[in-house]
Amino acid sequence: MNHFLEHLICPACAGALTAEWLCTKCAARYGAPNGIPNLRIAGDARVDIVRRFYEHAPFPGYPENDSLSSLRARAERNKFARLLDQAIPGDARILEMGCGTGQMSLYLARADRLVIAADLTRTSLELAVAAAHRFKLDRVLFLETDLHRPGLRAGSFDVVYSSGVLHHTPNPRAAFASIAKLARPGGMIVLGVYNAIARIPLRLRGLVARGSRYQLIPFDPVLRSRKNEAARRDAWLRDQYQHPEEHRHTLAEIQGWFAENNVEFVRAYPSALIGEDTDDLFALASDNWRLEGWLAQLGWIRKIGHEGGLFVTVGQRK
Repeated sequence: MNHFLEHLICPACAGALTAEWLCTKCAARYGAPNGIPNLRIAGDARVDIVRRFYEHAPFPGYPENDSLSSLRARAERNKFARLLDQAIPGDARILEMGCGTGQMSLYLARADRLVIAADLTRTSLELAVAAAHRFKLDRVLFLETDLHRPGLRAGSFDVVYSSGVLHHTPNPRAAFASIAKLARPGGMIVLGVYNAIARIPLRLRGLVARGSRYQLIPFDPVLRSRKNEAARRDAWLRDQYQHPEEHRHTLAEIQGWFAENNVEFVRAYPSALIGEDTDDLFALASDNWRLEGWLAQLGWIRKIGHEGGLFVTVGQRK
């Protein structure tokens, strides 16, 4: 546990914590029920609505009889997951903010990497810890905390990864400012949010879904692929069509957040350069022409619209 402690702080005063979860500065005492440190303090009412939403339907769920080999095989069928794993050094300190049930963190927890996976929903974290025990992975710590006042030390991480999270916060711009400072100078920030353009097909499906009281949801390939996995199908339906808090963003908007927080834009995934492809997710894009970026986002309707329109922006903290 000691190798994780240096990256954790008291969320109330930013003081150091002992192995007994006592703050050495303000004497606040925290707990770690079921091996999951609880460094979450009371926050915004809208944030708590989202937390309770995921208590009822942790996302994403695990298939029955899942194993480490099947989790890795499932992740490696996704090109982005493969590229992220390839880009991160084998000894990196990684933070996943908003880890849900922890599948990406468990996938990345290999070699000599140290992974801290944080979420505000204990039900999701309990599923993640159970999977880590099944898979015999001990270089990942699951942590209950709120990204707005995280129990995490600023400047601690080589890679800060947060995907599918900020667009469910009341103020995504402020949420990004909070997580950006957790990366060390020179560290990488990998941010996944819904794209305002590529999300259009799902929003149209949502109109039909609500009109039919969710009895008819046409042209959703994820629901179709999970027709024999009721729990995972319901988790996708709730997350994509019934979420109480959702925002959508353009590439230019995210680049603005980067500039405000002293983060250099590296690239987008899918690429914002028409016709460009790369196997190095952390390589600086050869161009950043805004008009081309808008045209590329129109193309993302076809590329990522079928899975909800989530795109990734990579930056490096200066």
